[in-house]
Amino acid sequence: MFAATLVAVAIPLLVILSSLRVIREYERAVVFLLGRFYRVKGPGLIVVLPVIQQMVRVDLRIRVLDVPTQDVISRDNVSVKVNAVVYYRVLDPERAVIRVEDFEAATSQLAQTTLRSVLGQHELDEMLAERDRLNADIRRILDEQTDAWGIKVSNVELKHVDLDESMIRAIAKQAEAERIRRAKIISAEGEYQAAERMLEAAKIMAQRPEAMQLRYLVALQEIASERSQTVIFPFPIELAKLLPQVDGRAS
Repeated sequence: MFAATLVAVAIPLLVILSSLRVIREYERAVVFLLGRFYRVKGPGLIVVLPVIQQMVRVDLRIRVLDVPTQDVISRDNVSVKVNAVVYYRVLDPERAVIRVEDFEAATSQLAQTTLRSVLGQHELDEMLAERDRLNADIRRILDEQTDAWGIKVSNVELKHVDLDESMIRAIAKQAEAERIRRAKIISAEGEYQAAERMLEAAKIMAQRPEAMQLRYLVALQEIASERSQTVIFPFPIELAKLLPQVDGRAS
């Protein structure tokens, strides 16, 4: 009699204890009743009836997905190796469990194909210089695709863009040639501006003869300041024009 009573009390107690589940603050429990979706429970202490109910835990924290290195051919036919990191989290546990078999693997495969597709539409210079824009494009496409799974992609970062040694040398030569080209352009621009200024100065001196005299005096001062035993005085052209007139009057 005592044994029967003990069994009658123990069985319900075991059923109750086996039905209790503790769901952490960052988790949710997707509960199925006889194979059909019932509700999302948590956080805290929940009850999941054995046999007739099943539970799937879903972590809602941000996850870090390391995208393996992908071989990408850019739009200008350059082969590069690119890897990235994706930050995402589950917003809707129900869809993350029901809509896709394994949302982690699905997100990883989608990130790899999207990375190759997006980068293949850009040239190598864009991959190296415009990473922020490429990151935003990849994040937007991933977020649109994973929205049906209840997943939010918050950020995508390209980690490394690796080139062959031959391509690195070619880029270095290209950069050096670009620097030489810019130096020549700057030098030519300086010569052009100097010629313009000299032409303007010549026009002013031609209109104002006294300006030439002032320039002559400045030249004499510069010559006098130099440490030289021989001093050559330039003869003004205006004085040369006046000499015939002086000779005519003397005669």
